[in-house]
Amino acid sequence: MTVRVLGVGAAAPELRLRAADVGAAWGRGGRGEVAVCAPDEDTLTLAWQAADRALEAAGIEAGAVDALFWGTSRPPFAEGPSFAFLAASLSLAPTIGGSLSSGSAHAGMEALLAGTDAIGAGSARTALVIVSDALRPGPGTGFEARCGAGAAAMVLAAEGNATATIGTRLTRTRPFLDRYRGDGEIDNRDMYDGRLFREEIFLPVVREVAENLAAFDVRAWSLPDPDGRLGAVLARNVKATTTPSHEVYGAIGDAGAAAALLGGLAALDAAGLVAIVGTGGGRTTGLLINADAPVPGAATTADALSGGRAASYTEALRARGQLQPVGETIPMGVPPESAMFVRGADEMLGLLGGRCVDCGTISTPPSIHPHCINCGGPKLEPVALARGGAVHTFVVNQTMPAPFVAPLPIAVLDMDDGSRLMLQVIGDGTDIEIGRRVELVLRKYAHERGVPVYGFKARAKKEAVA
Repeated sequence: MTVRVLGVGAAAPELRLRAADVGAAWGRGGRGEVAVCAPDEDTLTLAWQAADRALEAAGIEAGAVDALFWGTSRPPFAEGPSFAFLAASLSLAPTIGGSLSSGSAHAGMEALLAGTDAIGAGSARTALVIVSDALRPGPGTGFEARCGAGAAAMVLAAEGNATATIGTRLTRTRPFLDRYRGDGEIDNRDMYDGRLFREEIFLPVVREVAENLAAFDVRAWSLPDPDGRLGAVLARNVKATTTPSHEVYGAIGDAGAAAALLGGLAALDAAGLVAIVGTGGGRTTGLLINADAPVPGAATTADALSGGRAASYTEALRARGQLQPVGETIPMGVPPESAMFVRGADEMLGLLGGRCVDCGTISTPPSIHPHCINCGGPKLEPVALARGGAVHTFVVNQTMPAPFVAPLPIAVLDMDDGSRLMLQVIGDGTDIEIGRRVELVLRKYAHERGVPVYGFKARAKKEAVA
């Protein structure tokens, strides 16, 4: 069965760290910059953003997706409901099928292959493939100046108006250590011997896969580039003249499991055959995508990855949790494993309100307001809240106890569907004013008792309302 690509989407985190700043801290040099997750971002929020854009580009409603395949070397829970949290935040059906792949930078390719196989076997008609990563490099390692973060998503289907199809693929497996971390460790270790890795581990296997794909008339390539130089070596080996993956690495660094597909998405902005090569954990996979025309969403990949806010090395360490304050922190009043969170998880992740059957007023959140806040009616029906609105009023908290970070803006929002919400606002509050248009995006509110707590925050849109 032909596997069609209906649309794609990409995302990158908020912070940008200069490699030169990392090098200066350890007496070394450095070139370029890498993307780093802000404290309220992680692999799940990045995956949500990329998937939301892919679904919009494909013109597919979340309810039409019947399988989700997510690849990330680091899901939010080392063991737990990461897949279910992501599915709920995307408003996918509770009957959703699919799988979560993790454990190495090859997880992104595994998710893509699993989604392709599901469509090809007929077990899914429409599948959402998401790859995201935000590795944590060991301080002082050579990887630290290259370690980035990002996400890519692709909507696959057996039917529909598609401009691209999935084609040939091949995989090679060899037992060796590349970038890894041990049991109980959080930070990724460095290569033990850089020359050994280059000459005996990376190049022989990856080059074999790439040279097999080069037998076809490939227009553009996505090639792995773990150190900033090996990607160019591979490009020369296969005589590749167009490698959009090079620009992706330059914009956000090595995005781990998401790197291969991000480079592929950037290459799908024109017709032709695209080769994607991903490697990690002793496995290397190559795959071809044949595009008859630009794939919806591919042209916006560069914009999705560009920008970001400059961050110092100290801020990046704090954001990654490698630099923490000493002293008391303020715990949440209600444990995230409690009955309250269990009852409210669907409405928090799905952004749901309760519309009064009698007067039409939307009460939020419905678990806190089980009766209409306007007429007191007891009959509320669940509705998905609008994602856009305007600032009704706001306050910026200049002093916050750990683990919160000041300044912390909080706004009361008048949403486009008539509902009213009070949410945190992304940023320091300098771009917020009464009447300012905002959009809601998924972010991480806290990491409490080992549990990440997710919800929606407001992000100011570029245009302001007079």
